[in-house]
Amino acid sequence: MLAGCKVYSFPGASLPPGVNSCSVQLFENRAHNGPASLPQTFTDRLKLKLQTEANLRLAATDGDLQFKGSITGYTFTSEAPIAGTTSGLNKLTITVQVDYVNTKDEKDKWNESFSRYAQFAASENIPSIEDRLITDIDNQLVDDIFQKALVKW
Repeated sequence: MLAGCKVYSFPGASLPPGVNSCSVQLFENRAHNGPASLPQTFTDRLKLKLQTEANLRLAATDGDLQFKGSITGYTFTSEAPIAGTTSGLNKLTITVQVDYVNTKDEKDKWNESFSRYAQFAASENIPSIEDRLITDIDNQLVDDIFQKALVKW
């Protein structure tokens, strides 16, 4: 009897009654660099997280929860200078802009920028580690978006 009045909880997610689906539009790459696969892999990771950890059905459009956005930053920077070299550590930073709408609750919507990074030794060959760095950063970004949209701590 109380289930109709309470918030349903899945592993960390809190879903209001009536929220059963989500739609995630392909994130655009507005960073003008990075691998061509970056928008697709990021979008796929977000979809998978919403399906597996919130038990949401994926809708092509008009889901109860709607996510869209763009990748707005993809930058490599030097972090820690070492005598005799330009840098000891480098950093890859990825930034995404997310528009979120809960169609079941007009107050539950936001537009926010999320940014995460991974550091690596300057001596490492970027092409050989780039995929791993992107995976690590994407997972952190997806967790941040999931937390903001569904966990609401």
